[in-house]
Amino acid sequence: METDHPRLIDAYHRQLNYLRISVTDRCNLRCRYCTPAQGMDKLRHEEILTYEEIVRVVALAVKMGVNKIRLTGGEPLVRKDVDTLLPCLTRFPELEDISLTTNGIYLSDHLESIKASGIKRINISLDTLNPRIYESITGFDGFHQVWSAIHKAADMGFDPIKLNTVVLKGINEKDVIELADLSKTYPFHIRFIEYMPGGFVDPGARLCHVPNSTLKQRLSKYGRLVPVPRADMDGPTVRFKFEGAPGEIGFISPLTHHFCETCNRLRLTANGHLRPCLFSDWEVDLKTPMREGADDARLARIFLQAALNKPRSHKLASTPSVSLSGKMSAIGG
Repeated sequence: METDHPRLIDAYHRQLNYLRISVTDRCNLRCRYCTPAQGMDKLRHEEILTYEEIVRVVALAVKMGVNKIRLTGGEPLVRKDVDTLLPCLTRFPELEDISLTTNGIYLSDHLESIKASGIKRINISLDTLNPRIYESITGFDGFHQVWSAIHKAADMGFDPIKLNTVVLKGINEKDVIELADLSKTYPFHIRFIEYMPGGFVDPGARLCHVPNSTLKQRLSKYGRLVPVPRADMDGPTVRFKFEGAPGEIGFISPLTHHFCETCNRLRLTANGHLRPCLFSDWEVDLKTPMREGADDARLARIFLQAALNKPRSHKLASTPSVSLSGKMSAIGG
């Protein structure tokens, strides 16, 4: 690896080695915890980073110490020719972990090209096993498409397959047991994620939050949860297994047990801004200087600016009135 660029270390001595890349702000679902009921203005085509620009950003990021990348959206698989981007990223030997987050609706049609690119890890949103509740949450009758894609991915050897569940009070919290039971039959990683309010959320939406401590206590009645040791590339998930189960249970608790002190993430938004914290409106424009002909040295300084503006922690738990203008579906979650 070249060493002529500084490492991404923030003001609190956290090394930022994880870049989440939103390839589009568009999505084919209208999940109630992600998209406002009134909809959103979409970015124009020319506002979104080209694949070539994304590859250039990644090439610089790995020189600055990034070794983990996740492609997100919106829904990444709605972007035209996204399959052509994947092998351009897996060619970087510095990247030890490349994964894709998807809602799974179009996944079956892309699995062959995803596997051919060298990506082995997939995160799939699945908030319930009940087709009626699925449609209520997402606005689309697509459960069976997603369920079929999950099994197809497993048959093709993708591992791990992580199923992400955002638990909403009074909506899908009763489905937690059934979802967790999947880990007793399949080698899936079931991850329960505390609901995180975005910029469009009205104050009453905070009532949807279910603490993961409540879920863990509930699941413990259905089997002993054995802690799983952390691996080098683990994110904020606290991992467990039911005794003898092939799969895992994970808890991501950004509100009740936030992981800010160990956060190693930067986010590249679909319109080419670097965002050091999901729950802060501060971001810096990378796209405009790049299109104006900036060399890598100048772009590296912008990366460092983003790193040094990463806050010590978010304010969601301590400041209920916090308001974010950024929309989860455009930032990449």
